[in-house]
Amino acid sequence: MSPDPRLGSRPVGRIIYSEADIARRVEELGREITTAYPVGDLVLVGLLKGSVFFLTDLARSIRRPLKLDFLVANSYGQGKASSGVVRVQYEPAIPLTGRHILVVEDIIDSGRTLGFLLDRLRSAGAESLAVCALLDKRLAAPPPELRFVGFAAPPVFLVGYGLDHAEEFRHLPYIAEVD
Repeated sequence: MSPDPRLGSRPVGRIIYSEADIARRVEELGREITTAYPVGDLVLVGLLKGSVFFLTDLARSIRRPLKLDFLVANSYGQGKASSGVVRVQYEPAIPLTGRHILVVEDIIDSGRTLGFLLDRLRSAGAESLAVCALLDKRLAAPPPELRFVGFAAPPVFLVGYGLDHAEEFRHLPYIAEVD
């Protein structure tokens, strides 16, 4: 296999989930979500920046009307471990009252950021609140709202398909381990 030109001189380790694996699973999740929400206003709330590729592909695979909005929060900065301090920089502009809210997350790691954001969203008066995560490292007890999961993730640092290290590697179409 030839080197991936998208990496430049920055190597990554083995590929954990290929582009084809991801596409197949996202389509399956789209079907599951379409079935789970046959009626009512559905709003996908993507947690930026990591969920952007997953959110986009997932939204296209859901076969029903929906709206998109975003939350921007972080607790990582430039490191590989959460700082434990969650900073919210942007909240959804769409009114959430009376709507089905599906939070779309790239990865559940410690669960601290997601737990913090779910607490904020619970008070929005939504009809329902659930989470769809592409990856779950299963390092923490899952929140009761975790309803859809793409893959169980190994306990290593991952990049690609939205996941980054210091803002690099998000654009890779696969998910790989960092060396």
